[in-house]
Amino acid sequence: MPLLELHRVTKRFGGIVAVDNVSLEIDEGDAIGIVGPNGSGKTTLYNLISGVYFPDNGRIIFDGKDITFLPAHERTPLGLARTFQIPRPFGSASVRENVAIGAMFGRAKLDVESALDIADHYLSIVGIEKLAEKEAKLLTPLEKRFMELARALAMKPKLLLLDEVMAGMNPADVDRIIEVIRRVKDEERIAVVSMVEHLMHAITRFAERVVVMHQGKKLVEGKTLDVLNDPRVVEIYLGKRVV
Repeated sequence: MPLLELHRVTKRFGGIVAVDNVSLEIDEGDAIGIVGPNGSGKTTLYNLISGVYFPDNGRIIFDGKDITFLPAHERTPLGLARTFQIPRPFGSASVRENVAIGAMFGRAKLDVESALDIADHYLSIVGIEKLAEKEAKLLTPLEKRFMELARALAMKPKLLLLDEVMAGMNPADVDRIIEVIRRVKDEERIAVVSMVEHLMHAITRFAERVVVMHQGKKLVEGKTLDVLNDPRVVEIYLGKRVV
């Protein structure tokens, strides 16, 4: 049974169809990239999966449970975590405390000390353990991205949605974050879905499968290089083939 199933999901905003009849299956341990031009429906699709929006039509099944109309805060304990393109930490709290909060609202029912221990573990994994006692508001934008990733991982998700987590990073930091994601995905059997704008280097290194969105529809889905070299994807999105 797939971990996540979207059955003919549609979302409208007035007369605009942002997500149009999309079906998708994600299995445990998958590494999937969601790509497409601006306005293609990627963010709305993420918001439907995470519970920010409810669909107008269709069903969403997570780990065998119908979550179509389940609020976002009730999806997190089931094992669904998400990062956001613009991190929003608790600014006056420490980095360690921010990550511990993620652990406390994740799948496990934890006391404070256990949550702090988990925070230490994931801060070390993402490589910012030296920043643990720093106030979150004092972090650089890049450091906030790594803290946001640690916080999401501390929730112990079954499915992790990454929203433009690598945007604006230099190639070395992109490689670093991909290595972290791949390591945790393999060790903990997390399914990871990453939304990416134009970092094809990141997609080809991370994703085993790619879904291309266009005008709210799923244009094509398949193995990464096959999809990125599909003539429709080249014409609509990339402009050139990916070797």
